[in-house]
Amino acid sequence: MPSASLSSSLSALAVPDLRGKVALVTGASTGIGAAVARALGAQGMKVAVHYNQSQGPAEQVAADIKAAGGQALLVRADARDSSAIRQAVAQVLQAFGQIDVLINNAGGLVQRVPITEFTDELFDEVLHLNALSMLAFCRAVVPAMRSRGQGGSIVNVTSIAARHGGGPGSVLYAGAKGFVSTATRGLAKELIPDRIRVNAVSPGVIATPFHERYSTPQMMEGFKNVIPMGRVGTADECVGAFVYLASEMLSSYVNGQIIEVNGGQYMP
Repeated sequence: MPSASLSSSLSALAVPDLRGKVALVTGASTGIGAAVARALGAQGMKVAVHYNQSQGPAEQVAADIKAAGGQALLVRADARDSSAIRQAVAQVLQAFGQIDVLINNAGGLVQRVPITEFTDELFDEVLHLNALSMLAFCRAVVPAMRSRGQGGSIVNVTSIAARHGGGPGSVLYAGAKGFVSTATRGLAKELIPDRIRVNAVSPGVIATPFHERYSTPQMMEGFKNVIPMGRVGTADECVGAFVYLASEMLSSYVNGQIIEVNGGQYMP
């Protein structure tokens, strides 16, 4: 959960053009997604908190947004199910009437597997969860953005793995995130005539449940040793990039870009 000082800072550094707008944050129950949902709520946005299995943590994120004076809506959908995604987006539109900002954060490594041991089923799951889900949420949201004629902002979450190939056993995940990075640029060109900007944030090694599940303490120590800042990042340290890209006032001429948040581990 963000610290009290972070919440105060977000409130003090208000971005006025976000107030009253609607954001859908996918995978918002824990980690970076949760931090971003809280940060956008602190900006006075109406936030749809998407989750799949982590209902309790998602409810806590929504409660935190409401306690800070914002509005929050819980929406559940398996990010591997395009039909469920369409229904989730319809639920948000019914409740809030619009979607101005889409944060495509849902995803996961699923399993670390050497290339000689992966299965076709695992390939399908990883690509569906990370790549197809991003496209499916865009497919469902873009018509609503277009119909209002007010533009919008889509922020995809890629990974440092898309740049350097990932850690041990994560080739499928790295490849899926590489797809997200490339698709971000393609979508940016396709959608900008409708004033819909598409960008991405690429986190490095961030202390979240992702690494608690997939990375051993020894692996984390190894990752830390190649980060110039000498430590892993936190979810709260990622949120500024999302707020910046969500805001037309701050980033109206930023399109098709990938912002690296990695402590200097990778400098493209």
